[in-house]
Amino acid sequence: MALNPQYEVIGRGFVQQYYAMFDDPVQRANLRNIYNNESFMTFEGKQMQGVTKIVEELNNLRFQKINRIITAIDSQPMLDGGILINVLGRLQTDEDRPHAFIQLFVLKPIESSFFCQHDIFRLSIHDTA
Repeated sequence: MALNPQYEVIGRGFVQQYYAMFDDPVQRANLRNIYNNESFMTFEGKQMQGVTKIVEELNNLRFQKINRIITAIDSQPMLDGGILINVLGRLQTDEDRPHAFIQLFVLKPIESSFFCQHDIFRLSIHDTA
């Protein structure tokens, strides 16, 4: 497989679609369509594999309102036709104070589309004295 020349457009489009679904509690369950049983997610240090466990984790999130600002989206093509996406931003859930976050996605080609093989999310909170 070759490098995908549309990696930046696909990366930005994926991020927009992902957060539109994630940030709406009614739509969040639809994220099941981007994962499959080969998918891995690490959410705030908790690791899970497979669409069922990932969607279960997403559905158990307690916040209802999200205010998100995307600072940067960096994408790179992968040698197997996949796309590596790194997102940097800031978010506020419900009435909590805003926090910086970073999220990494690895999209893998499947037929004429992609699925999210890897998803790592972490708030940027530093416990320093």
